[in-house]
Amino acid sequence: MGTDGPFATAIAVEEFAAIGVVAFTTTRAAGSFGLGSTEPVADVMHRWSALMDDCRALGAPALATAGQVHGAELEEHKSGWRGWLRGKDRDGHITNAAGVALAVTVADCTPVFLAHRNGALGMLHAGWRGTAAGILEHGIAAMARLGAPAAELLVHLGPSICGSCYEVGPEVIEAIRGERVTDKMLLDVRGNLADRAERAGARNVTISRWCTRCDRDRLFSHRGGDSGRQLGVLLRSP
Repeated sequence: MGTDGPFATAIAVEEFAAIGVVAFTTTRAAGSFGLGSTEPVADVMHRWSALMDDCRALGAPALATAGQVHGAELEEHKSGWRGWLRGKDRDGHITNAAGVALAVTVADCTPVFLAHRNGALGMLHAGWRGTAAGILEHGIAAMARLGAPAAELLVHLGPSICGSCYEVGPEVIEAIRGERVTDKMLLDVRGNLADRAERAGARNVTISRWCTRCDRDRLFSHRGGDSGRQLGVLLRSP
């Protein structure tokens, strides 16, 4: 794998390495992976090509992504294909196939990494709408169907906006917490996701120390005014 690829400057999830899983979030240094910006197409596609080179070098010649809609729909990916799959209207991916990398696009929303020793992987995009819709619970249930019960999962909540930076309206608080309030409040989405994971039976939950808004020198933040997007990427080493 070349040292100039997105993996070189990524924030890795070290806890996953012990079970042979590579998990990381790209950074500002790697450039934006957003497909909806006004940035030259050739520049963005060059980054995606470099990412696929990194994934292939790590043993995953297939890369699954999708157009995200802040929902709770998941796609299961089988083996037997290569290249870059760009699906539609999905905010989560699961697989137990070797050689398949999973990725979601984020810039304040939380990349949720799920992994099990049996090789099952899940990669979720969880903003407040997806969190309220139950994407984490759906992802944990889907992993169980792949023989990866919640109590045995590794769950990591990656770089996203922290609870000290994320002010939201009463409708968001009601959707996430079921509480009626009248004023804006700060919301810790990752903290809520951690609670949800534990209620769903997860026992191994970690939370990234990185905040997209606090650490804008390293990460893109939508709330901070950035149009750029980073990726959460998950794959199994052979």
